[in-house]
This record gives sequence, C-alpha cells and structure tokens, in this order.
Amino acid sequence: MSEVKQLCYLGFGVSDLDAWRDVGTRLLGLVEGRELAGGGFTLRHDEYANRFFVTPDPSDDLLFVGLEVADADAVAALGERLAAHGVDSTPLDDATIAARQVEGGISFQEPGGVRFEAVYGPAKAGAFSSPVCTGGFKTGDLGLGHFVLRADDMDTTLDFLLNGLGFRLSDRIICDIGGYHVNIAFTHCNPRHHSIAVGGNLPKHIHHFMLEANEIDDVGKCWDRIVDAGLPVWNAIGRHPNDRMISFYAETPSGFQFEYGWGGLEILNDDEWNTFVYDRISDWGHEHPAAMCKKLFRRQKESS
Repeated sequence: MSEVKQLCYLGFGVSDLDAWRDVGTRLLGLVEGRELAGGGFTLRHDEYANRFFVTPDPSDDLLFVGLEVADADAVAALGERLAAHGVDSTPLDDATIAARQVEGGISFQEPGGVRFEAVYGPAKAGAFSSPVCTGGFKTGDLGLGHFVLRADDMDTTLDFLLNGLGFRLSDRIICDIGGYHVNIAFTHCNPRHHSIAVGGNLPKHIHHFMLEANEIDDVGKCWDRIVDAGLPVWNAIGRHPNDRMISFYAETPSGFQFEYGWGGLEILNDDEWNTFVYDRISDWGHEHPAAMCKKLFRRQKESS
C-alpha cells in the first residue's frame, strides 16, 4: 500500500502567462488562486488552495509534481521506501514549504528528471465555485485528476512508480495507430482509475493532464468554448476502453494537451481488480478533427 493518498498539484513552466490565465479560467473553468513571488499564479478547481502552479519558464513543460501523504510519519515512511529503492530524497526547505503552502515534505526525482514532491498539510481555500464549470470537478479523495508522464525507459519509470512510490498497476494500452506505436501504463494510488500514466516517445515530460467534471453537460459546454475559441483540438469527444471516461483532448498554450472528461471508472477493491492489456485507445470517437473532416467530405462527395 502506497503512502501516497492523491495527486495534489502540478507545476508548469510556461512562456505565455496571459494565455494560460485565459485558457485556465475562461475556457476550462478553473479559478485563479494567488499571485506567486517571481511571477506566475496558481489555479484551483476544488477546495485546495493550489492545484496548478503556473510560472514563467521558456520550457513550456512540466516542472514539478506534488503528491499528498497523510502526515510527517507518512513522509518518513515514503522516504525510507524510496531509499530502499535507490532513490534519494531531500526535506523541503522553508522557502519551498511557504511557496507550496504545505506543512512539510520531501523532494526527489523520477527517472526522467522531473522533480517530485511528497507533501502533507496542503492549504485549503474554502468552497469552490466556478462560473464556467457550474457542476464543479470530481476531486475529493481522488485528487487533482491525472497526468501522463514521459518514460524515457518504460520499465525503469514503471518500476519507480510501482515499487518506489507503491502505486498499483491499473492496466495498459499497447497498439499501433497510423504507424505510431502506443505503449501506455496506467497506475493508481486511490480509487481513481489512474493518477499517473506513463508513455514513451513524447516530446515533453508531460503529454496531458486530465480534469474530470461532475456533470457531462460541462464537458459538452467546454467543448463548445474550446471550438469557438479556436484552440487546437487533438481528439474529439470519445470514450476510452479502460477507464470508461468520455472526454476530448485539446492543446494548452504550452503545446502539451489537456483532457476534459466525465464518468471515469473507480477501482474500489484492488484484490478483485483484474489488469488487462487493451489493444485500442478508444471504444469510439477521439478522432482528430482533420481525419473526421476528410471522412465527411469523402462521403458527401461519394453520395453526390
């Protein structure tokens, strides 16, 4: 059993703060939290004060990951688990504790070099209300949502998650799509089907992060906002076979993607959970808009 309770926060280094502020609040329905020293701001989508740290950085990539544990004892236990796995950890300094608004924690690196932080006592900001995503987001004990981390070596990164952090394997997707080989492993630390997935052949440390709405209508409304705003869409609405989520994918101002979905499966009993290897990304939908348009135009031409 992992000491990690949930995915607590993500830190992004971005080159266009204004674009992120607009997309995050006006399009995704997040709420701005606070301004950060040195520039940047936080975004929230529940009672937690800081779910996303958006800071100025030319990398346009994932800078750090926050994992929540119960208390100082859990931090110590996780540090011992990591040490036994050959991963060094360091206590967070006072400046980082203040910046993250937590009571304490440790930092360490995953095999690809991204900074991970295990923290306890994250600050809360009271009830959440979004004027855009009116039904709110599914978080609570399930945490922020999920993200997909680049694995330069799949076996090494998966070993870090399963044996270093104590996550559990949910399932895998291995298939070929348009000449591109897909190999993704999905891991969980609570009932959410996956909090961290890993995949290879990615240009950035992060492929996408996921926000799960409480109501499917908020997914449809977000889809309309994204299309009207002209944000690049990578995958139209569809449903995944493993976590059963109905979702779409579009591009953030930093080039990596976000998934906006509803209806994700929960793993309520690990002893009764069977791990599968799926041979497809989606049961239906999730096509790239360009491919959809080509099909529609071809069929219209054939029928005329």
